[in-house]
Amino acid sequence: MVTLVPITRFSRFLLFPPGNGKRVEIVELGKGRPLKALAADLEARRVLSSARLFTLYARLKGGDAKLKAGYYQFDDGMRPGQILAKMISGDIYQRIFALPEGYSSYQVAEMLEKRGIFGRDKFLAACHDQALLKEMGIDAASAEGYLFPGSYNILPGQTELEVVRGMVQRQKAYLKESVDGRARARGVPVQKLLTLASMVEKEAVLPAEKPVIAAVFQNRLQLGMRLQSDPTALYGVRAFAGKVRREDILKPTPYNTYLIPALPPGPIGNPGKDAIEAVLNPAAVPYLYFVGRGDGSHQFSKDLASHNEAVRKYLKAPATAPQGGS
Repeated sequence: MVTLVPITRFSRFLLFPPGNGKRVEIVELGKGRPLKALAADLEARRVLSSARLFTLYARLKGGDAKLKAGYYQFDDGMRPGQILAKMISGDIYQRIFALPEGYSSYQVAEMLEKRGIFGRDKFLAACHDQALLKEMGIDAASAEGYLFPGSYNILPGQTELEVVRGMVQRQKAYLKESVDGRARARGVPVQKLLTLASMVEKEAVLPAEKPVIAAVFQNRLQLGMRLQSDPTALYGVRAFAGKVRREDILKPTPYNTYLIPALPPGPIGNPGKDAIEAVLNPAAVPYLYFVGRGDGSHQFSKDLASHNEAVRKYLKAPATAPQGGS
């Protein structure tokens, strides 16, 4: 039964919004939520001037059966027709956050804080939450390496733990589908795979060089050589910007491969698919060293003399330059 409403009042309702657009509200249209309840919520938030008239309007337009579930952002400067059209088209609220390949949990936390989404310390605490790690089957101190690089729509009310869980679930799904079987066949534990891949991701600028850099690290491990990778010296200390200082190399941390004679205890970032594939399929090369040429590419060498010559050429450094992989 359609309730009769004076035409003038109904016209004013449709033409004039209740405010000037300064009041912004995010509401959820859950599956199965009655239109009447949603309209009442919008009236209570002062986005609509009348829940009853909006419900009537939606039914007259046949829109009450076409609404799509999701979170929506409205303001009090929107007319009822705009509000209805938004929910019919499924123009849901999105707060997209992109996790770049190779970024560490520390970098992710800083990005989220700058975007005003989460506080840095709370996000890092979620990454180190032991109950969550146990739930996800991660035998490590943190979720580092298990945060899947990609885009995320962080919904209103989501907690740091929920977002970290979602990132880990996507990484675990990818590993199970595309990586785990091959890693087992090669005798490479997933933790070691992700650790090496995270180092490759940090060192490589050109995608084509990732399998070569992966080969350098694996060649050095087979010979019992220290990996001497610059990004490991900075992990958890400060952001890696492609340059390390002498004091960085000498700073004792569990991750500093200039000082420890093995792999770091875990990943130093969250590698993408290309870096993981590079570790699973390293290039067949004899190289043990590489140094940046200054244009994003690297000069690779198979012996120390050639490496030191490359260091002199590209870094204009003395022959006593660090003898590491980078």
